[in-house]
Amino acid sequence: MIKTRRRICARLAVLSSVIVIAASGQSAKSQMGREVAIPKHLQDGEEFTTSIGQLIQYGAQLFNAKFTIQEGAGRPKSKGTGNPISDFTSPLVFPRNFDRLSSPDANSCSGCHNAPVSGAGGDRVTEVFVLAQRFDHLTFDHNDFIPTRGGRDELGNPVTMDNATNDRKTIGMNGSGFVEMLARQMTADLQAQRDATSPGMSVGLMSKGISFGILTHKVGGTWDTSQVQGLAAPSLSPAPKGPSLIIRPLHQVGNVVSIRQFSNNAFNHHHGMQSEERFGLNEDPDGDGVVNELTVADLTAVSMYQATLAVPGRVIPNDPAIEHAVFKGEHLFNEIGCKSCHIDALPLTDDNNPGLPGHPGWIYFEPNPYNPATGPNSPNLQLGPANYPVSAPALTVDLTSDSLPLPRLRPHGHVVMVPAYTDLKLHDMHDPSKPTLADDPECEALDQNQPAGSTGFFAGNCKFITRKLWGFYNQGGAFMHHGKFTTAREAVEAHNGEALSQRQAFDALPAALQDDVIEFLKSLQVLPAGSKSLVVDERGNPKHWPPSADSSEGER
Repeated sequence: MIKTRRRICARLAVLSSVIVIAASGQSAKSQMGREVAIPKHLQDGEEFTTSIGQLIQYGAQLFNAKFTIQEGAGRPKSKGTGNPISDFTSPLVFPRNFDRLSSPDANSCSGCHNAPVSGAGGDRVTEVFVLAQRFDHLTFDHNDFIPTRGGRDELGNPVTMDNATNDRKTIGMNGSGFVEMLARQMTADLQAQRDATSPGMSVGLMSKGISFGILTHKVGGTWDTSQVQGLAAPSLSPAPKGPSLIIRPLHQVGNVVSIRQFSNNAFNHHHGMQSEERFGLNEDPDGDGVVNELTVADLTAVSMYQATLAVPGRVIPNDPAIEHAVFKGEHLFNEIGCKSCHIDALPLTDDNNPGLPGHPGWIYFEPNPYNPATGPNSPNLQLGPANYPVSAPALTVDLTSDSLPLPRLRPHGHVVMVPAYTDLKLHDMHDPSKPTLADDPECEALDQNQPAGSTGFFAGNCKFITRKLWGFYNQGGAFMHHGKFTTAREAVEAHNGEALSQRQAFDALPAALQDDVIEFLKSLQVLPAGSKSLVVDERGNPKHWPPSADSSEGER
């Protein structure tokens, strides 16, 4: 009897003629006997009638929810990319409904983002096999000749564990609202410089003291981006007004524009939960019999939750020897040149909020005005009139508000300094002593910023966004973009390419001074929940820093 029921359930999951069930709004009686993580979803428009506190709390429930098949988990007929599976005769139902490599691979967001708190990073076991989701169900069966079904790539070539995917560490979302707002301001700066460049002229692209190289507007009206630096390929694609020059602060290769785009991708990729704005209202492209699995309002709530997570800070034990080492290590970090990329703090100003003129840059809002509406990983909600699931007006939150989870960054005059230790640029990490990217274990087999199956896609990648070091040390004990190092020292020693001189300068330090640098890096942590200060001691108590500072907040 049990086996019969399982077969019936499996057939119902894939038959296109099943009666679809709306994933929201059922009565209490209709929920009897159902097993769902979110009994009632937020309806579109309710995000504007719900308090910000309640909205963030609901977003946390979505982030921590362990979704079930009854509410849309799984995607029998869709890949993790959102495209249809390559072979409709083998839908992704039991026992193919979970796949650690090509996914779905998790029940909840917090299943991977949990170290040291929900929303943060992950242990080595939570690594993500990026781009494996373009396969139906990765099996490495080379006798399977259907491209991207399970054993062969887009060109029909057999794949292995080494060339089917890029292995990446799960990194945290703490402070991501501030980072996204920095990216929006920088994007606006670069686009203004582009728009002011007449044909036949060149411009040095600059934002917040960071150079992004030179953009040339040719006499014929086309654009030369060959000297632009640090931007992902999609931001340099030809367009009528010129390359978008969008700063993409998410994914470790600068592939994603916003928290929202990241969430739309991840819900489908990892859980098979499909959002209205990405997959359509009342549509069922994954063939699981459930529509409207995540509403537009849901995505707004979960994006707000991630954007308002407590910012990382510093943990500095009271031991005088460690205090001295951290203090000296921070100065050495700057002296040997690490600060040239890992900039200790970037200014978020009050005079630049693209899409929300007249508001300070720390007023975060959904949706991001640069959300892509077309191309890979789209559509995403657009800023505009209420036209669900296509567009919606701005919903705002002050990222510096005391009502949000502590600790928080504070405005000083007309600016909030964001100590993320990054320049939000892509940098080449390829070891010059290695002849090709394939010879360098730090490089990746596939380029996520190129179209899947293209020559550029298979050429590999060794350009990574400067790691945001705030909070990085206690997010699972896995370091570097691949998470295969167990110490920060190993990650330092892996810096080559553009960072070669800095790594060599570190190597030239006496062992005791190297230890000081490591002690500084160890202090950059996600703080215990409810911490009121950005700097605490080993017991979580507020701590003045640096030692001579006369500030009760200990923000520096």
